[in-house]
Amino acid sequence: MTDFPKKNLKDWQAAVQAGIPSDDRKGLPGNGELSGKALYTAQDLEDLEHQDTLPGFAPFTRGIHASMYTGKPWTIRQYAGFSTAAESNAFFRDNLAAGQKGLSVAFDLATHRGFDSDHPRVAGDVGKAGVAIDTVEDMKILFDGIALDDMSVSMTMNGAVLPVLAAFIVAGEEQGVAQAELNGTIQNDILKEFIVRNTYIYPPKQSMKIVGDIIAYTAEHMPKFNSISISGYHMQEAGATIVQELAFTLANGLAYVRTALDSGLAIDAVAPRLSFFFNVGMNFFMEVAKLRAGRMLWAELMQQFSPQNPRSSMLRTHCQTSGVSLTAKDPYNNIIRTTIEAMAAVLGGTQSLHTNSFDEALSLPTPFSARLARNTQLILAEETGVTDVIDPLGGSYYIEHLTQSMANEARRLIEETESMGGMVKAIEDGWPQRKITEAATRQQARLDRGDDVIVGVNKYEIETEEVVAVLEIDTCDVQRQQAERLKHIRATRDQVALENSLHALRDCARSGKGNLLAGAIEAMRARASVGEVTQALEDVFTRHQAPNITVTGVYRTAFGNVSGLKTVRDEVAQFTAVEGRAPRMLVVKLGQDGHDRGAKVIATAFADVGFDVILGPLFQTPEEAAQDAVNEQVHIIGVSTHAGGHTTLIPQLLNALRAKQADDILVVGGGVIPEQDRKELLDQGVAAIFGPGTPIPDAAVEILQNIRRRNAT
Repeated sequence: MTDFPKKNLKDWQAAVQAGIPSDDRKGLPGNGELSGKALYTAQDLEDLEHQDTLPGFAPFTRGIHASMYTGKPWTIRQYAGFSTAAESNAFFRDNLAAGQKGLSVAFDLATHRGFDSDHPRVAGDVGKAGVAIDTVEDMKILFDGIALDDMSVSMTMNGAVLPVLAAFIVAGEEQGVAQAELNGTIQNDILKEFIVRNTYIYPPKQSMKIVGDIIAYTAEHMPKFNSISISGYHMQEAGATIVQELAFTLANGLAYVRTALDSGLAIDAVAPRLSFFFNVGMNFFMEVAKLRAGRMLWAELMQQFSPQNPRSSMLRTHCQTSGVSLTAKDPYNNIIRTTIEAMAAVLGGTQSLHTNSFDEALSLPTPFSARLARNTQLILAEETGVTDVIDPLGGSYYIEHLTQSMANEARRLIEETESMGGMVKAIEDGWPQRKITEAATRQQARLDRGDDVIVGVNKYEIETEEVVAVLEIDTCDVQRQQAERLKHIRATRDQVALENSLHALRDCARSGKGNLLAGAIEAMRARASVGEVTQALEDVFTRHQAPNITVTGVYRTAFGNVSGLKTVRDEVAQFTAVEGRAPRMLVVKLGQDGHDRGAKVIATAFADVGFDVILGPLFQTPEEAAQDAVNEQVHIIGVSTHAGGHTTLIPQLLNALRAKQADDILVVGGGVIPEQDRKELLDQGVAAIFGPGTPIPDAAVEILQNIRRRNAT
């Protein structure tokens, strides 16, 4: 055997430097969030908090179960829902027959925001981004043929959580399943909505009352049901760093625990019933470390409440692969991205997993793309051997050091949140919202500069884009069907029982006495609609409208004064000199789509290049946006769309401008707009459409050119 001479770290560093061309020496590689280096050794494992831990034992860094996947693989829980309850039911039953083990229900935006399908504010949203649920009858159809005493059901619902959960409970009763036998999870995470996704309805204080009542009711009546799933998923989708996602999610969890304890529940009656929901993106090792660090931190945070049950300190989590990492350009690359992200979730120790379909940057998944997404998990579980070993990356120099670094940085953010008085107070001050917007804007600048590579988008682009078949939902037809069902139910229900139940619900909300979920169940038994229960509470609580929180200077600072940005700033300055004012743009979200990352980043970045930008309020109708544009005398309206309502809402905006004789105001669209929809929108008068991945300087120059052409005519 050859006796190789031993080398130390200095020898290695010299060898590395010698092998890197001088132009490429950018310092030790990091990951964009935590400081990093190119090599980790045994020295990096010294003084770790979680040394010598085992799966199934506190602090659960290596997993919450002693056997992990060697005893049972994670649950394949695909998130789905679209159109009517009948169509979604057929989709669910097909997936269950093909190997899916649990259901995760996506509701449409009208339902999320507590509006019935026939409400005038929800045109374009009904059945588009999820299933439309108006009454118990819809819920019964949704689970027709699916035994609710045998199936674990997860429901992503926060704003209208009371009527939706109540409808599920009543549907179970009428299927013959007692509340105590219902198994699953309701998200019930309203703080996340105030931070990023925005499907809130009531103000924060009143919303936390609802959360507490659901936790209390389920603790007493539904022992198999998880009353809250604390979600970081949409934080990362909105631009949060991985550290921010972890820290803010755990800080939200602390707020919910305290709410439950304040209502008189014991920690061991609350904590074992909490679950978490994390995003898993393309930063592979960071995502693995995040899940390991999350379990360690949660066990640590729970100790202040002196739990006696070990389950109180276990962080149980569902994961979903990233939506924001999916690209509309070269979309088949998304199959590869999702597979990598799914592997990170599994190696991180998730309890259940949803894998996104490759076409979700374009529209809702088709049956074909949904099958590929589901089979990604089946292949991981059945063919790769990852279930044979518990925490296979445990002991890796890099993973263990990264887990500790992640925990340290997240702990610092949690402590900062606590110093403000907790997450509710921090949200009211706009602090986490501002931090996430800053992070999202910096990410956009890195992409526009080409510092962060997305294959097929800003590097290795293909010359001819493939047109991918997407799932089309006729929202007008869905709305018509739902309206007919609502009309029939309203005509045949017991009106006295309905009014009595809604009156009792208002009294409960006004007095604070009694349980709001118990009241909502009585109302849904009387065949109240989701909108009617929501309105009854709104009569007391009011409907909340959060202020827009934007940042300035972040994009310009992150981008730097390089040629691309300097060129557009010079063009804006020239336009301003000629026209006597800066180009003025109104950035809007139409309908009930609360995903506002794109709108905020656009508003911030365009302001940084010299535009005069107004960011409109969320949830506007096209008519309201058109009136704002006229009042503000803007040159252009930028419509940011994410949830598929563009084919209905943007034409309505154009018509509203024409009706106000303001069709000289240009309209551009950006976001998730499939290629096959673009020609129709352009033919109707949209000036330009910017897909995901369009560099902001390029979009700004094109918009200036459009304004000049319009002014010239």
